[in-house]
Amino acid sequence: MRFRPCIDIHNGKVKQIVGSSLIDEGDRAKENFASTKGADFYARMYRELGLSGGHIILLNPVESPYYDITRKQALLALSATPGLLQIGGGINPDNAADFLDAGASHVIVTSYVFKNGKISMTNLKKMVKTVGKERLVLDLSCKAACDDDKKTNKYVVVTDRWQKETSVELNADTLDELSEYCDEFLVHAADVEGKQNGIEENVAKILGTWAKKPITYAGGVHDLKDIELLKRIGSGKVDVTVGSALDIFGGELKFKSVLDACKA
Repeated sequence: MRFRPCIDIHNGKVKQIVGSSLIDEGDRAKENFASTKGADFYARMYRELGLSGGHIILLNPVESPYYDITRKQALLALSATPGLLQIGGGINPDNAADFLDAGASHVIVTSYVFKNGKISMTNLKKMVKTVGKERLVLDLSCKAACDDDKKTNKYVVVTDRWQKETSVELNADTLDELSEYCDEFLVHAADVEGKQNGIEENVAKILGTWAKKPITYAGGVHDLKDIELLKRIGSGKVDVTVGSALDIFGGELKFKSVLDACKA
């Protein structure tokens, strides 16, 4: 299991938020942590620790008045870690090359390849043509699709900063189909993202059972027991991102302890 570092940027600041609270209107979100340090500070820290393959996420839409300062922070982080970090948030064929030229190893895409609640193969193939599958990460972040009894093992992909549900289910068939067009997958369990109440075990099982490509899970990690649980459920094949729980983001979980647990 690899540890994949993260830098989430909202309203021009490095933050950790509750994922399900994010609302584009008014650029609002429930914050767990807002840093006084720039994104490049965290990027340099990751570089000095020998970490790579993590992601920078822009949490403001392009239309937001905060987008430009959020993008500026992201570019500072990329310039500090050329070739080491991925970037996502509003990525499309028109701007992808700019982020790659600025130092991103990969671009992470969700909303552009999902239209009207479905996969747009036209847009997906255009994205691949623009950047190449070897530099494309597909974000299949998901939420539980509850039935009348509010119990389900079914999860659907969500787009637009986790605000819109699609009809696309996160399962082996979807992963098989989309794996032909990308280098990796990133999956936030949006229902538990930022809540520090434990991982979404059913999502971890889906990912660990499939695991034919590099795949990173994010959401809900609270302590080292969650890391061990994810490692077991994911058969050691699923990488992990930890945000709000880490001491570097105001939490109680020691960063070094997490790195050691992932290596063990």
